Amino acid sequence: MTTPPVSAPRIPEAVHRRRWAILGVLMLSLLIVVLDNSILNVAIKTISTPAPTGLGATQSELEWAINAYTLVFAGLLFTSGLIGDRVGRKKVLLGGLVVFGVGSALAAESGSPGQLIAYRALMALGAAFVMPATLAVLMNVFEREEQPKAIGIWAGGVGLAIAIGPITGGVLLDHFWWGSVFLINVPIVLLALALMIWLVPDSRDPRPGRLDPIGVLLSVVGLVLLVYGIIKGGELADFTDAQVLSTIAAGLVVLTAFVVFEKRSDHPSLDVTYFKNKVFSAAMAAIALVFFALMGVTFFAVFYTQSVRGYSPLQSGLLMLPLAAAQMIFAPRARLIVDRFGNKVTTGVGLLLLAGMLAAFAGFEADTPIWVLEVVFFLMGAGMAHVMTPTSVVIMQSLPREKAGSASALSNTFRQVGGALGIAVLGSVLSTAYRTGIEGKLGHLPAGLRETAGESIEATLGVAAKLGPQGRALVAPANDAFLHAMHVTALCGTVVAIVGALVAFVFLPGKPPARQGGEEKQELVAAAE
Repeated sequence: MTTPPVSAPRIPEAVHRRRWAILGVLMLSLLIVVLDNSILNVAIKTISTPAPTGLGATQSELEWAINAYTLVFAGLLFTSGLIGDRVGRKKVLLGGLVVFGVGSALAAESGSPGQLIAYRALMALGAAFVMPATLAVLMNVFEREEQPKAIGIWAGGVGLAIAIGPITGGVLLDHFWWGSVFLINVPIVLLALALMIWLVPDSRDPRPGRLDPIGVLLSVVGLVLLVYGIIKGGELADFTDAQVLSTIAAGLVVLTAFVVFEKRSDHPSLDVTYFKNKVFSAAMAAIALVFFALMGVTFFAVFYTQSVRGYSPLQSGLLMLPLAAAQMIFAPRARLIVDRFGNKVTTGVGLLLLAGMLAAFAGFEADTPIWVLEVVFFLMGAGMAHVMTPTSVVIMQSLPREKAGSASALSNTFRQVGGALGIAVLGSVLSTAYRTGIEGKLGHLPAGLRETAGESIEATLGVAAKLGPQGRALVAPANDAFLHAMHVTALCGTVVAIVGALVAFVFLPGKPPARQGGEEKQELVAAAE
């Protein structure tokens, strides 16, 4: 009995013919999910400004506005991938886009930081069903030999969103109120819905797993407790506080219970057996660590360009262009580097490049030539592109095509959890270092104002503005304290990126051997063994 060749087409001809148009629609859906975070990064300073300009959000509230989205998103990705595999990926894409659009409209009208945090969580509920489904559909409309190229273009879409987001946000903030950065999502959602109904085929796993509500609940509760404890430690500038330690410990206990439960479950939302594959595990770790470093840096870079350097939101957005341009240029081409040098070298060097650029932030001062920042952003984007594309290909091709939803969900979960922890940990380091640096300069202020002014550079500058001429003396110390805090935070991010590079060099496969027939199917499994 002969077996059909592995390379035999499995995609229906009608779908295969329009695969690139389908990829365009998927990237539009991906665009709004990523666009939302990149727009928000530019709007952080405006939202932290007191009403009527902004909402007067504190630094911890800003971190929660970002992390409410990230945590709900990450916590539900497991289940959304399974639901997509079960009921059809096109259906969950459409439903997710509708929820995301409604959440965006409500977020635009938020009257307080608390409302903004709640509506951001609703947006994340929709986004959790969009992002993994885009990659799962991609795996089901492209043949295996075209998947690396398609995934590279998909990853380049992230770069496009990073480019469009800050610039769009800057233009909107120059002409409209802060809520416009969320309202802009609505017309994009409507366009994506129309194109998706017309072009995108449905697909599902013929043998889907059962849903796992207990596992989902444990993962969300564990992550929220862990991140809340980290952010609270930064807010108090004291990680030895009993409340902080108990919350972090409780989060770790719940996450441990989650892993144990998933290991024993016959229908886990996170199949821990996947992680027996060393290549798969290393790719997951690399993608989580790169987003840990990147999201933390993006958080403080906005305050550096706007608060210390005095650039407007639009100018700040334009300064991010090199980061995005590098991702768009290099992400689709990273597969060629992998073909020549292998995943180990490509990903490891990409992470080392990112580490070097993070270290460069530790040397930035208030008068550093702005072209230096642009070069650093460009090289950061190049480093990221050579991490995201090869790790995404490794992860997606490690599992059968029928499990594309689960593989995509896992990849995005680790990316989002890494980003959430990056904002929480590095944001807390920034907050703690800033508070420590500025406290000695606030002794002449009344007790109430002293507490407020110590929260962040934006809070200090806000108090200085209220005090009029006598407040000007606070500006230089605030800038100095922030720069010191940024240097400390950048070095912490550097260490994380170096750890990621070591993981890549030790565990990812080297240059692949020449493929022969059915051996292609087993290449990643063989590399893991």
